[in-house]
Amino acid sequence: MRSTFLSTPHLILIITATLYGTIARLATLRQDFRQYPTFPNGYLSFAALGFVAATLGAVFVPALLTNQLTAVTFLVLAMRQFQGVRQLEQKSLSLLEDVEYTRRGSAYIDGIAKTFEARNYVSLFVALAVGIIMESLGHQSVVFRLVAATLGGGCVFVLLAKISKGQIIADIAEVTPAAIRVSQNQLFVDDIFVSNRVGIELGQQMILDEGLAVIVRPKHQHFRVTLENYGQRQAILFEITRSLGVKRYHYTRKNYEDGSIAFMTVPIIRDMERLIQVVRHTPVLETTKKNHAMLEKWVSRHGG
Repeated sequence: MRSTFLSTPHLILIITATLYGTIARLATLRQDFRQYPTFPNGYLSFAALGFVAATLGAVFVPALLTNQLTAVTFLVLAMRQFQGVRQLEQKSLSLLEDVEYTRRGSAYIDGIAKTFEARNYVSLFVALAVGIIMESLGHQSVVFRLVAATLGGGCVFVLLAKISKGQIIADIAEVTPAAIRVSQNQLFVDDIFVSNRVGIELGQQMILDEGLAVIVRPKHQHFRVTLENYGQRQAILFEITRSLGVKRYHYTRKNYEDGSIAFMTVPIIRDMERLIQVVRHTPVLETTKKNHAMLEKWVSRHGG
């Protein structure tokens, strides 16, 4: 009768790969200024998913070597499960829209869900890489295999993290403080008209005394396509209100001439430096990105 017990080298391989894959997920599981994921339940659920992904990557090589081909199909099932998790994440964030200061918007929710799905794949691939390295060096000592697996898994993690890292607003635009002005019930941020509905004199005085505003100016004209996208502007406004709170007002308007975007709010936490940093570090949504080199190449080829 054929033994179903794992050999000691394979057991070491699985434990090591699972550990490194889980560590890779924990390394990407950090709470930033966006306050997401929430502590501690968000950490626990995403860490558990990372552990599952790492385990699946870790058992892949031993499953192949022991002809347990049925176990390999779990990788396909895992990918479907991660896609299901992404859909649940989208649904969960959508349900919170009505209780936030302002909405994230569908584009931002889609980006967040895809990001957390992708981070599970990082965990899986790091564990898989560690397993392959340890198995290929099976004739070496355990210490040598562990060192090689650590270096190889670390390189895979850095590579995947670099590939999956997205842009932030600071990469495509300059963010500067702006002056707030009210004239005949009209609100201006620098020279950008924002609104003609700023309430009675008491509300106007609140805006002047407690309001904060910034201007986001694209570094190049082609970045206007991204910044003027409604989903991108909504994401920035959401991060502002989520980080600083809202005492009463929050606006965003664009300058049609130069593409600059004005953001104004009367926040609970009045901190201009924090406001600028929040805007600068807001992610650039994948749905708004355009490959401008490809567009220029197409135009030159077709004479447009």
